[in-house]
Amino acid sequence: MLDCTIFQKKKDEVKVLNPIDIYTDGACKGNPGPGGWGALLKSADAQKELFGGELGTTNNRMEMMAVIEALTALKRPCKVRLHVDSQYVLKGMTEWLPGWKARGWKTASKAPVKNVDLWQRLDALVNDGTHQIEWRWVRGHNGDPGNERADELANQGVAIALAQR
Repeated sequence: MLDCTIFQKKKDEVKVLNPIDIYTDGACKGNPGPGGWGALLKSADAQKELFGGELGTTNNRMEMMAVIEALTALKRPCKVRLHVDSQYVLKGMTEWLPGWKARGWKTASKAPVKNVDLWQRLDALVNDGTHQIEWRWVRGHNGDPGNERADELANQGVAIALAQR
């Protein structure tokens, strides 16, 4: 990744955006069951790994928590390339979210949106104007080094959850 500085102008202020790649993944042993999330954050000069877990959760919730925790860990404005292997997260953020919000967090069939608590957290993080985010889908378990490491971290999160029993 090139080490470059990007300037984004917003309301007469100049914001320096640091480029970063984030790889996220979730894992669950049973669905629902004990689960974990993992995130690999890579900039030109640093790398950080994050993971955690919960009992009685779902894979989709862990996929979302990985993204939430990764974005929360950023300490300054960033130009983020966010690599996810979850179509649920990708489509939720890039396709479904506007409709859910317009319908008061209901699906097209008028059912309540599942995981609304996490969707609202993710929406706030993504749309607060702090970061410029490019969503990228990567096929899981297909040899992408960043995704493979995020998967390993998510499984460490499962181990933490299991140790809480």
